Amino acid sequence: MVKQIKRLFLSEKDKKIGGVCGGIAEYLDMDSTVIRVIAILLLIFTNVMAVIAYFLAWIVIPNKK
Repeated sequence: MVKQIKRLFLSEKDKKIGGVCGGIAEYLDMDSTVIRVIAILLLIFTNVMAVIAYFLAWIVIPNKK
């Protein structure tokens, strides 16, 4: 029996800005709201670093084709 490897992709159906939080939520089998709350908390406490990390993830994580 071959187990399929999970891959991280940008979300196509749970997308607010770039699909990063939705894609991470799909990968982790979590609710995307939890991931978005964590992202907002990171934004509050790390200021610009969370924005830079989000945009880097948006560039690096591939679209599902």
